[in-house]
Amino acid sequence: MIQPSDLPLLVDKLMATVSSLPKKPSVTFPATVEKIFKSPDAEKAQVRIDGADPLYREICIENTLQGENGEQVRLKEGAEVKVTVKADPQAVVPDGDSQKRDRDKVERSSTNEMT
Repeated sequence: MIQPSDLPLLVDKLMATVSSLPKKPSVTFPATVEKIFKSPDAEKAQVRIDGADPLYREICIENTLQGENGEQVRLKEGAEVKVTVKADPQAVVPDGDSQKRDRDKVERSSTNEMT
């Protein structure tokens, strides 16, 4: 049985385990909630992502978030937010590989133009 005096040691071990877990690669962009509107199925928030390509700058999401204590909350129009993209480690390649992939794409494109 765990004794109360064992708790600090157990917490330290747990924290060490959690901090050693692999982190998902991610990128975060600043964004702004441009408008809140009703759709037939739910309230939506239109979010403008700063730094995204113009064609893909705006996204619409259901305006239901989970607060710190598990309660449902909603975004406010004009709110400054962050949009984070996270990927599983197997879904990414090292940055140096992107140059090879781009070279391969150009080579395939050149081959297709010749045929």
